[in-house]
Amino acid sequence: MEKRVAIIGAGISGLLACKYAASRGFNPVVFEAEEQVGGLWNHTIESTRLQNVKEFFQFSDFPWPSSVQDALPTNAQLLEYLQSYARHFELLPYIKFNSKVVSVSYVGECQEEMQSWELWGGSGKAFGSKGKWNLKVLHTKEESVEEYVVEFVVVCIGRFSGLPEIPSFAPGYGPEVFSGKVLHSMDYSAMDNVSAAEFIKGKRIAIIGSGKSAVDIAFECAKANGNDIPCTMIQRTVHWMLPHDAQPWGLSLGFLFFNRFTELLVHKPGEAFLSSILATSLSPLRWGMSKLIESYLRWRLPLKKYNMIPKESVLQETSSCQILFLPPNFYDKVEDGSIVLKKSQRLSFCKEGLILDGEDDPLRQISSSLQLDIKVMRSSKTSFLLRPFKTALQDLRPPQFLYTGKTNDPSKDSTASGNKLLGVSFESLHVRDEVQVARILSGRAFKLPSIKEMEEDIKKWEKYMKRYSGNGKFRRACIGGVPIWYNDQLCKDIGSNPRRKKGFLADLFEPYALADYKEL
Repeated sequence: MEKRVAIIGAGISGLLACKYAASRGFNPVVFEAEEQVGGLWNHTIESTRLQNVKEFFQFSDFPWPSSVQDALPTNAQLLEYLQSYARHFELLPYIKFNSKVVSVSYVGECQEEMQSWELWGGSGKAFGSKGKWNLKVLHTKEESVEEYVVEFVVVCIGRFSGLPEIPSFAPGYGPEVFSGKVLHSMDYSAMDNVSAAEFIKGKRIAIIGSGKSAVDIAFECAKANGNDIPCTMIQRTVHWMLPHDAQPWGLSLGFLFFNRFTELLVHKPGEAFLSSILATSLSPLRWGMSKLIESYLRWRLPLKKYNMIPKESVLQETSSCQILFLPPNFYDKVEDGSIVLKKSQRLSFCKEGLILDGEDDPLRQISSSLQLDIKVMRSSKTSFLLRPFKTALQDLRPPQFLYTGKTNDPSKDSTASGNKLLGVSFESLHVRDEVQVARILSGRAFKLPSIKEMEEDIKKWEKYMKRYSGNGKFRRACIGGVPIWYNDQLCKDIGSNPRRKKGFLADLFEPYALADYKEL
């Protein structure tokens, strides 16, 4: 049986999948719609930086160059890092640029047979089924469509790709009545830096949103126009935002978020009874640590002055990956009047601008151009694959396709996402990317459990996310509160020791990083 592998996307996960597929003797083909590797980082705002310290966000066998001194590298530095990785491991010959996958279909076992499988693909192995995948690919430069047939498909399109999500408005109160310009943050990010600067220069702009894109665009507008033409940022939900150099009361964020002791304080999916009792008994300490960080942020930033204190705790926002780093000197722009912060649960458009909370607001007098950032993500309904070794593949079970959509044809599912084959976290994504892709393709050192076990594992993770993500308000595929526990499960799945430190105290209190998992 041939073992042809197709990879959709040449971002971080796509590059990893390509490298490990090639190193295992496969001949992968990577379809990338853009002209170069980098995925999302090809379309980022000029001031956007990595939302993690670089030591926790790097490839296991390709460290950051010594020339990158910033703890939080810029988008340009990260893009160059990814491109250097592709060049170093000679991945470019495997990538077809300007190639957009328009449809994916599976031909093989019937739906009834797949439903009867106890193991993924019938055998629990990567190449265990009789079927094949047919991909139709649009080569945009030649304007031609070509078909490819493979035995395994890895979807690496990322959680921020696709179409923007725009909310609906009552007739006569939507963007169509506004006399200025309305666009989504994705459209703004797609501009090159020069075009984006020209677009916002001298315009009165309002930004709707409270995520990373909204913050960065507001900062760009403030730099361009100053307090002569202030930028207004409208938030429905306020989130905790960290200064770019945050060290709460002198403590490293690694010692607060990324060690085993911190994870002892929270309940975890599939934990043992004693672990559950310990987490319950330590709940006062968990509350105290959250308040410690919150007190630092209240002291460091003028949150109370501008009514920007979130309702959710730092713990809840960390567990739902809602916490973010601010651009340097963001609140300086707020203090000098270059950025105006507002909160509103409801808004509508009028010819001159916006109406907040259903009543006329001074904001309607300031908008000749409106920058609309509804959501940083394209869909709140996107499903992500958590720990595929023991996680169900929902309704799609052929073993060649790691995908978490609800249909057998991802081209028909607007929420399709491979998202690096796992949930989202603040620590190194690539620990799990590298382990999962390499082990699944090679079939080495582990065997997938039954589909029933996978489905039960999904329910455990959903229960965890609901518990720690603001009663489900910010429910997302986020494992930000328990990244070490997540990696422990991966280590157990492949028969490796999850305890990666030397000594009990070091393993309990030292931060975990990529270097701890390098040999896996």
